Amino acid sequence: MKALVTGASSGIGRDIARALVCRGWDVVLVARRADKLMELKKELGKHASCVRCDVSHYDECIKLHEVMQKHDIELLVNCAGFGLCGFFTETSLEKEMEMIDTNIRAVHVLTKLFLQDFMLKNKGYILNVASIAGFFSGPLMATYYATKNYVVSMTGAIYEELKRRGSDVKISAFCPGPVNTEFNKVANVKFSTAPIDSKTAATCALDGLMAGKLYIIPTFKMKGLKFVKRLLPDKTVTHFGYTFQKKKKS
Repeated sequence: MKALVTGASSGIGRDIARALVCRGWDVVLVARRADKLMELKKELGKHASCVRCDVSHYDECIKLHEVMQKHDIELLVNCAGFGLCGFFTETSLEKEMEMIDTNIRAVHVLTKLFLQDFMLKNKGYILNVASIAGFFSGPLMATYYATKNYVVSMTGAIYEELKRRGSDVKISAFCPGPVNTEFNKVANVKFSTAPIDSKTAATCALDGLMAGKLYIIPTFKMKGLKFVKRLLPDKTVTHFGYTFQKKKKS
């Protein structure tokens, strides 16, 4: 069994790769930072191989899929992604376009290409790492929340399509709240609620995927947050969202 993990150089992606090896999988580690990939490959030994790839570039996503054709990938983990905090009028447009390319376009392209492969074999797994943010609007992190909304929505639609076609291919969206990774440093925010560690997040994500769950949400607090959203008007939820996000601003 072989899995492909994007964003494997740190955080959730790195710990998902570790957890997969512990479960008997071989892994292809994908990220931009070759030095970090090599460190992880050295740790995981013969069960890991590395591909340096910047998935924010469309052509590199296409090439990655082409290269992987000979590897018989059975599990795709789309984990590459990052965030950015600030008023929408003040954040970097260039950085936001890179975020959209990484958080949306790369996930879209790789999901489509590998799903087509999996459908032909009628087996395989896709884990799209989203966020609890995917169910909300996010003042002060408008673009990031919107990208995760896309991933959550797309994954849900594909899940239903697979079900209607009687396919044995499985797809899930992992939707955690705060996780202790490099994310906050890159996004220039700080946690406003206690995070879970990335190892716990990785275990939860893989357990949920193998169990066939659509949305995998760790912790009762995050599940409760999603439930409460259904009870309140959208404007009220967004108002509270701004207050929550403002506390995270470094």
